[in-house]
Amino acid sequence: MQEFDYDLFVIGAGSGGVRAARIASQYGARVAIAEEYRVGGTCVIRGCVPKKLFTYAAHYSEDFEDAAGYGWTVGETSFDWATLIANKDREIDRLNGIYITNLEKAGVEVFETRATMRDRHSVYLVKEERHVTAKTILIATGGTPNFDPTIDGIEHTISSNEAFHLEELPKSIVIAGGGYIALEFACIFNGLGVDTTVIYRGERVLRGFDDDVRDLVQQSMIDNGITIDVGDVFTNIEKTEAGLIGHTQKGKSLKADQIMFAIGRSPNTDGLGLANIGIELNGKGAIKVDEYSRTSIDNIFAVGDVTDRVNLTPVAIREGHAVADNEFGGKDVIVDHTEIATAVFTTPEIGTVGISEEEAVATFASVDVYKSSFRPMKSILPGRNNKMLMKLIVDADTDRVVGCHIVGPAAGEMSQLVGVAVKMKATKADFDATMAVHPTAAEELVTMREPTTRHRRDS
Repeated sequence: MQEFDYDLFVIGAGSGGVRAARIASQYGARVAIAEEYRVGGTCVIRGCVPKKLFTYAAHYSEDFEDAAGYGWTVGETSFDWATLIANKDREIDRLNGIYITNLEKAGVEVFETRATMRDRHSVYLVKEERHVTAKTILIATGGTPNFDPTIDGIEHTISSNEAFHLEELPKSIVIAGGGYIALEFACIFNGLGVDTTVIYRGERVLRGFDDDVRDLVQQSMIDNGITIDVGDVFTNIEKTEAGLIGHTQKGKSLKADQIMFAIGRSPNTDGLGLANIGIELNGKGAIKVDEYSRTSIDNIFAVGDVTDRVNLTPVAIREGHAVADNEFGGKDVIVDHTEIATAVFTTPEIGTVGISEEEAVATFASVDVYKSSFRPMKSILPGRNNKMLMKLIVDADTDRVVGCHIVGPAAGEMSQLVGVAVKMKATKADFDATMAVHPTAAEELVTMREPTTRHRRDS
């Protein structure tokens, strides 16, 4: 008689949970997974994928304008929000179906229900009103958008979740937050013709990014018609017949059809029953794990945003895969959370890997910075005055490239490839020895010869 119903039970069918379930099943484990919303998780259902589709839609307004510089005559254009939503929903439904099919093909049993912990080997399936047991349990429940509950009228606002399902495109929107989600949506709505304002408590958006990147993106957004109010926050939200009014700490009254909060995300651990079985959380409510993604209970693991390590989809996938490899494949895999390339789909786009200039100066005794700023070739004939940034950060004592920051068209695509070089600890000499691809923007990365800035720490 088998001691447990399953070898592995996964709570949460997002990117990390699905990967762990499929790989474990391929190793021969008996696996089940539970998801209370839709299989695919935040990224596929209400995050990266629909957001990128919205970004594509928003770029067409600029593309139509630029076409004239290349001899094209574009007739009258119009945008239909309902068509975009319907087409987006159809694609998300397709991806949701693929995820379910792939799990079933791998032999994973899928439960479409909320699941909570009863003890270290037992999970309660809420919709089915029964318990199942598992030798190993993986928690991959992701994160959830933050709201400020101290703000009177906060219930009248939306998060990124609701932004994907608005029945009508608002004529105006105010977005609270200065991180990548807030700015991506600001650029999306602005590109679709919405009067867009960003309100942010800091003095510059994109805290944690390289300062040159922050400055260029913030100014570019302003140049593109987005209002950015820094050093201010909402104190209360008022709902009127004419729309919403957000009152701020500095005494402003910001009127808009919609007010969206994008002030970060919190680990989705509430109501899972973790405290009852002694799983340790940190001060932010994230599950504490070791380098193997093991929690304070040795047969229970956690991956992805619920652990609040590096909150990116590919990281969750790698963590989930590692758990399956280690527990069911007899391997010893530790996920390296350093030098992770990432992209931000603002207008202009950001691609980055490694550390910023500011972090490098604090880390290394000698730092050389190579920087180039120029108009992308595509913008010249239309007469668009946007700027592109290429920046390399080099540890001068070893010549190793420790950071690369790109702002402009296809920055995300470039960062993925540069990420390989940075991960392999390529030197500036390696970049210099690489033949340029001409004419491209990326060739700047291998043709910058003299540092624009040298930092030397006093001994």
